[in-house]
Amino acid sequence: MNLQESGEMYLETILILSKKSPLVRSVDVKEYMGFSKPSVSRAIGLLKDGGYVIVGENGNLSLTEEGRRVAEKIYERHTLLTQILIKLGVDEDTATTDACKIEHDISDKSFEAIKNHIKK
Repeated sequence: MNLQESGEMYLETILILSKKSPLVRSVDVKEYMGFSKPSVSRAIGLLKDGGYVIVGENGNLSLTEEGRRVAEKIYERHTLLTQILIKLGVDEDTATTDACKIEHDISDKSFEAIKNHIKK
């Protein structure tokens, strides 16, 4: 399954919520993202069918190994890009918003180059 930006956002959200609480439910995702219940249900169903999310009997969501890999990749991009933009003088709200846009489109090669440059 080829993930689109929205799928990556859902996976990142589940990862972020799971860092705050071991139990993540669709309603938590809905509240965090501000989407409707039907939209979240559809997205979670697609992610489940794609092998990225497991829905437990009690409705708890967890990431599969592949889901976690994608979520952590997007989360790392988001946090690093936000930090870079803030260091460049961009206010935090704008930096967060812009990093969210960039994180989905930047190539692995370019992101790795940025990471390597920052480490120097």
